[in-house]
Amino acid sequence: MAVPVDETSAVARARDAAARDAWAEAYVLLRDADRHPTAALDAADLDLLADASWWTGHVDESVTARLRAHAGYVAAGDHRGAGQVAWWLHFEYRCLGRPAAAAGWLHRSRHHLEGEPDCPEQCLIAWTDSEEAQEHRDPEAALAAARRMERLALDSGSPDLIALGRQAHAAVLLANGHRAEGLALLDDAMCAVTAGELSGMFTGWLFCLALTQCMEAADLGRAVEWTDAAMAWCEVPWSQHVRAPDTESRPVPPGPPPGAPGGPPGAAAESPYPVPAPAPTPDAVTDNPFRGLCRIHHVEVLDLRGAWELAEAEAARVCHEVPVDSLDVAAEAYYAAGEIRRRQGRLDDAATAYAHAHELGRIPQPGLALLRLTQGKADAAVTGLKLALACRGDQAHDLLGRARLLAARTEVALAVADLDDAAEAVAELEALPGEAPLLGAVADTARGALDLARHEPAAVRPLRRALACWLELRVPYEAAQVRMLLAAADRAAGDEEAARLELMAARAAFERLGALPDARRAAALLTARRRRTLPGGLTAREAEVLRLVAEGGTNRDVARALVISEHTVARHLNNIFAKLDVTSRTAATAYAYAHGMAGAPA
Repeated sequence: MAVPVDETSAVARARDAAARDAWAEAYVLLRDADRHPTAALDAADLDLLADASWWTGHVDESVTARLRAHAGYVAAGDHRGAGQVAWWLHFEYRCLGRPAAAAGWLHRSRHHLEGEPDCPEQCLIAWTDSEEAQEHRDPEAALAAARRMERLALDSGSPDLIALGRQAHAAVLLANGHRAEGLALLDDAMCAVTAGELSGMFTGWLFCLALTQCMEAADLGRAVEWTDAAMAWCEVPWSQHVRAPDTESRPVPPGPPPGAPGGPPGAAAESPYPVPAPAPTPDAVTDNPFRGLCRIHHVEVLDLRGAWELAEAEAARVCHEVPVDSLDVAAEAYYAAGEIRRRQGRLDDAATAYAHAHELGRIPQPGLALLRLTQGKADAAVTGLKLALACRGDQAHDLLGRARLLAARTEVALAVADLDDAAEAVAELEALPGEAPLLGAVADTARGALDLARHEPAAVRPLRRALACWLELRVPYEAAQVRMLLAAADRAAGDEEAARLELMAARAAFERLGALPDARRAAALLTARRRRTLPGGLTAREAEVLRLVAEGGTNRDVARALVISEHTVARHLNNIFAKLDVTSRTAATAYAYAHGMAGAPA
């Protein structure tokens, strides 16, 4: 017997709560109604209970309620209802990491709907078809499925499905290089989102999908705008709901879980992986499940904009807020924390964060390679980047991710004096599709660094373009790094005043960010510029060695005079030869006399 519905019944109040996105209230009301000894929820209300269970973090109960809803629709001969619920079961099982169950329910969904005339429920099947075609690298089939989804959505008149259909179409276009057309469709879909025209589930979906696409396409402007909107949506009105004390979120910095090696004291963890906050108790009210999913994009934006302290705090909150079936998002949070710590000079903490990201399945590159380079482990840096680039074969899927890998490959190659490898990386960077200013700035930075290493006067041109773009995008760390390169280019051109100005601006930016190693490097270069400038860029010690060699001293004589080892003398000579671009003691001696660094020859 179905629950009788009137204006005061628990089920009616639950339906009203769900319409207001008050999912915790709806969950409690429907759960209690479902436990009534003399009545049972019908299929539609079981479906609603499944939604309420999902929103409140009771994932297992959501699946159970949806299985019962499917059985109810089948018993009633409602193929459209059964087909839609079967698709949602496919979605939930896929999120829970059960691909076989997910595939089975997708097959059932198709079976229920294949004999039906065109209907809104078939939109979800078409969306899945489009995504699967993309995965199989069949852009024509993906586009056809996306267009079918859009047509079905328009026929249905559902704002939710229309917006999702446009987003799906935009995803196919963006993945296949049609940037302008794809972004136009995405903007259209996001208008419905930001105007509050969609239901909670579809609003969350669209935010997550669009933010991911913007970051992968390196569209920082849209990412900033929609991330702010997403976080505002996540916070209100969800934060106004009453919460049970035992489910209050307690942010912790990304790190090992309690009981794990290197982690805080506590009970031994059953898994080495960090997990979100504990599942809520039946009467608890939980936050919006999309909060952690949207927050990771907020972390990325804050990181780029230089708000590192806030970004690291937000990364810690991600690990508490993501649903239990989204630990890949927690992995991104650990990686982001590692990046911040590395640039701040907290190398051990960075290594720990990268290790946890790796445990959760995220390849911690290029950050780990740059960390190894800082630690003097250049071979490990080179190998790690090569493997990461080989694993990320589909450059069209994540342009920004590949650009960052190639930029790091350039930096590491230049550090080990492998100009050929650096040139290959720069060429691939410059060939990346898309017209995003962020990608252009990355490519120009790498090109300028390579040209500078080749002693090409034209190096200043791409570096000036890169600096202008980083400043316009308001990305301070990268802008300061370019200023360091520009200082070297200005110095090579003999413009000491310009070099000093760039170093001063870079040091100030690094200090504001808390990038202490870079700030110290800029300060050291500024101090060195104030000293007497030696020819050829020689240090004071190298000048002393060169003077003694020019005056006829052997390595042993120089070592005795300067109270250093002969091995150290040989190392200084190698550096001198490299800086002066000479290959013999005779040529170095001639340089010393020509520049007044030794007494006049007899």
